[in-house]
Amino acid sequence: TLIPAISVPVAIIGTFFFLSLFGFTINLLTLFALVLAIGIVVDDAIVVVEAVHAKLDEGYTDAKKATVDAMDDISGAIISITLVMAAVFIPVSFIQGSSGVFYKQFGLTLAISIILSAINALTLSPALCAILLKPHKDDHDKPKNFLKRFYAAFNTSFDAVTGKYKKSVSFLSRKKWIVGVGIAFFTVVLVWTMNTTPKGFVPNEDLGTIMSDISLPAGTSQEETSVIISQIDSIVHKIPEIKSSLRVVGRSMISGSGSSYGMVISRLTPWNERKRDVKAIIGELFAKTASIKGAKIIFFAPPTIQGFGTSGGFEFQLQDKTGGDIKKFNEIGNSFLAALAKRPEIQYASTSFNPNFPQYQISVNVAKVKQAGLTVSDVLGVMQGYYGGVYASNFNKFGKQFRVMFQADAKYRANQESLTSIYVRNSAGTMAPISEFITLEKVYGPQAISRFNLFTSISVTGNPNAGFSSGDALKAVQEVAAEQLPAGYGYEFSGLSREEMNSGSQTIFIFLLCVIFVYFLLAAQYESYILPLAVLISLPIGLAGVFVFDKIFGVDNNIYTQITLIMLVGLLAKNAILIVEYAVDRRRKGMSIVNSAIDGATARLRPILMTSFAFILGLLP
Repeated sequence: TLIPAISVPVAIIGTFFFLSLFGFTINLLTLFALVLAIGIVVDDAIVVVEAVHAKLDEGYTDAKKATVDAMDDISGAIISITLVMAAVFIPVSFIQGSSGVFYKQFGLTLAISIILSAINALTLSPALCAILLKPHKDDHDKPKNFLKRFYAAFNTSFDAVTGKYKKSVSFLSRKKWIVGVGIAFFTVVLVWTMNTTPKGFVPNEDLGTIMSDISLPAGTSQEETSVIISQIDSIVHKIPEIKSSLRVVGRSMISGSGSSYGMVISRLTPWNERKRDVKAIIGELFAKTASIKGAKIIFFAPPTIQGFGTSGGFEFQLQDKTGGDIKKFNEIGNSFLAALAKRPEIQYASTSFNPNFPQYQISVNVAKVKQAGLTVSDVLGVMQGYYGGVYASNFNKFGKQFRVMFQADAKYRANQESLTSIYVRNSAGTMAPISEFITLEKVYGPQAISRFNLFTSISVTGNPNAGFSSGDALKAVQEVAAEQLPAGYGYEFSGLSREEMNSGSQTIFIFLLCVIFVYFLLAAQYESYILPLAVLISLPIGLAGVFVFDKIFGVDNNIYTQITLIMLVGLLAKNAILIVEYAVDRRRKGMSIVNSAIDGATARLRPILMTSFAFILGLLP
């Protein structure tokens, strides 16, 4: 036990050196890889110990001689396993984009730890085996303690299991059609479950924070908005799982800034002090604030990855590619959202876009402007300076640089009458009131017009219903858009949703890349194009198991699942290599193909089970 245990700190501590060398940080991805590495790095050491142990069971009296002979048998297998595991993880590290960051940090961390564990298995572990392991002595005459009786009973039981396993392998070697049907069945199961498992990018996590977007009717004063937000805040504080909250008036995460906007940011109690997750609490907040009239309130969790959008769930941009009327665009957007809300996959989909804000439209009398010897830009420049504000210059003080902005004081730009106090210098050098050159008309329009890929856009955020993944929601958006949006109007996903759509097309490419690398590596190792298939044909059975249990436990096919699939390719290949390497050696010594395969499977059953259970138990915490 001590020999495999020593391999863990050797590989893990060594990995930290290379993490620093590559500029990686200790983050969720590298820690995830190191947790998995603990279960993997002991495998090579277990194989070494088991091989030496088997030699001692065969009657070797010298541990050093047993170790040398055992290493002659398994060194090739350890090198093959290490190269295959590295071949699985290193190629995906070159994938670009956001998903490439996941694969790179996870893949390189795990590959480094596996390579270090292989070096340990080829150097330190054999030396420890030669020193620590002792030949077995048959003490039939001496009384046995509990541990010795347990070991004897376990070995007897395991020998019986091995015998039955050998008979099963012999039976399947005679009934090859059963193996063919089994592989075909699991291949069909793999394809079906892969296509029907809900898809996602990064699973939404309970970050202990709830955000809200509050918008009131256009033109609502900041004082009225503050009253409504205080009412919402009082409701928030009545929920026991909410520890504290922050109110903001005049700005929100989704809607932007304006007197009719606001938000409440709530911090939840620690996870071990509450029984409900963030989704259940958000559901209660929606129910308790539904009675507040005139306010459009959305509660949502922040995105799992900061910087990718403003909220969890999904996000997309409706686009007007015609450059047409804003009101028509708003009507099309509302009908699209109404159709989207009817889909069972969608919990809610909403936008803060509102074209009904009271505004003034400025019309410049070009003829009068020219008569006065001015230009339109002169008039608008003065308006910008007094009302909009202008960045004029910089100045340095206290070793820092500050901006110089000029703008009229608030009371001098508060209403239409303030225009009579604003003057512009004409060509004669005299000051003329700007009201001589412009007229104002009361209109309604959006507070801000946003653009996405140069097109006028409406930002839409939403959340999938319980039981549906973000991939299901994105598919629903695509289907509704195909039915509802007229020609000249489109949409583009943004934030995490955009990353999810871009990464979805890479999954199959990544998987095929890993399999191809493993195949060519094994072909070079065995000097055969056929023999690697003995390793790769086992993949559909293991991979089908992933998607079957994904369905059972309700896990979607997200980037963590895809990372697991890549890791599983290496683990499945590792188990197969242990058998194939042994069988090839027996075949070279003149044994028949069938007997070589049966002996290989029987001899490697114990190390395969030991390494597999070590990995499984390492994951459980």
